[in-house]
Amino acid sequence: MGKLTSLLALLHNSESVKEIEQELTSRGYQYTVGKVGAMDLSKVVSAIETSAKSKGIVNANSYREVHALYHAILEAIQGVGRGTVQFGDILRTVGLTFSIVRGNIDFSGYGGEWISVCVYGTIGAPKKGFEHDALGFGFNHI
Repeated sequence: MGKLTSLLALLHNSESVKEIEQELTSRGYQYTVGKVGAMDLSKVVSAIETSAKSKGIVNANSYREVHALYHAILEAIQGVGRGTVQFGDILRTVGLTFSIVRGNIDFSGYGGEWISVCVYGTIGAPKKGFEHDALGFGFNHI
């Protein structure tokens, strides 16, 4: 599930994405892809969370589901920020593509529902050409 989530974010604009989407569908996973750019961390979190809710990946009225999503988002953003989950406060901006995948997976005979978030894009000073690629991934049980 994690590999597919990552590939979905990385290859969303390529012809290869059709194979990834077919595999996600064949496994019964729910998924979505979106984009967000901001200097404010709360805007990044909000965009990803709103996408998951509006696409039906999580139930907006379920604390358990939204809470699991929130932790997966924060874990992914820590990868982009190299552990520092602040952007605008330290004059950093991000332009990210994100993917969210939800589904059942089996660990050593124990099945359960999980959610994963991958964010890929750029982070840097708010000036064109002053950014670099970054990738983050988060995974949480529901």
